[in-house]
Amino acid sequence: MLTDDQILQQIPHTLNGTNFDLGERYEGKVRDNYTFDHEGMKKRLIVVTDRLSAFDRIITTIPFKGQVLNQIAAFWFEETKDIMANHLIEFPDPNVVVGKECNALPVEMVMRGYLTGVTNTSVWHHYKNGGRDFCGNVLPDDMKKDQKFDHPILTPSTKAEHGGHDESVARENILERGVISAEDFDIMAEASRKLYERGVEVAARQGVILVDTKYEFGKDENGNIVLIDEIHTPDSSRFWFADEYQARFDAGEEQKKIDKEYLRKWLADKGFVGEGEVPEVPEDIKMETAKRYIQAFELITGKTFEAEVGDVAGRLEGNLSKYLNS
Repeated sequence: MLTDDQILQQIPHTLNGTNFDLGERYEGKVRDNYTFDHEGMKKRLIVVTDRLSAFDRIITTIPFKGQVLNQIAAFWFEETKDIMANHLIEFPDPNVVVGKECNALPVEMVMRGYLTGVTNTSVWHHYKNGGRDFCGNVLPDDMKKDQKFDHPILTPSTKAEHGGHDESVARENILERGVISAEDFDIMAEASRKLYERGVEVAARQGVILVDTKYEFGKDENGNIVLIDEIHTPDSSRFWFADEYQARFDAGEEQKKIDKEYLRKWLADKGFVGEGEVPEVPEDIKMETAKRYIQAFELITGKTFEAEVGDVAGRLEGNLSKYLNS
């Protein structure tokens, strides 16, 4: 793992965003997207910035976060391509993926293996306040926080407009709204279950629990549904340490996490859960968050994270020259 000093040195060089003259630009919460024609193909270039979002708000930037997410996604795209085709063409820079342009389907497929969460939209918040039906999944009485479900559950979420809040809804509600066909929904649902099962299996080899995650899908130029965006990264997933799970659960203690729940918890402790002014995040919290992202990469992939301190934006200009100058 990188040293604390290297992480601190990178704070002034974090990538907050890009503004390339390249086709049509769309800015997501943490990704800058560019769609353009290149070599006879409609492509999407995605820059994974160092922005961190929580409670549907942009909070700050975290050193090396974009590179970590992009390289974890690269690992998982390779590990799951036999289950579901994906949009991947190449990774021209540690923070960039280029994929074929797809029409994104407006439903995120969220798979959950455990009764948990910290926000007021989480399954745990719903359950502890008496709710037993969550997105069409009927949950038994007498469950405890962080308890494993008998079977993983699918809790679809409609994708909000930029700046809005996603909404967890059942399959029947999504079909009633007409945002997606039953056939497409069921293809995505089946793929999501298989992808989650593979994720749980691979993570377990490294002593990690893949608690929950989300998947996004789109249709390619031939109308085929493919996996897009990212997969099994600390931004889209929750991870716990397997060797401490049972003891902490039995004691009613919080699980040891290797995802962005660390910063979410820090924000919640400051009284911020999405409304009002975003608290300023101190350097030590940024550093600890970065270390957890890097640790997640190394735990999940079994590889050593390698990165250089320096200007990410400048590096991008060089590595993307064949696109930017075409």
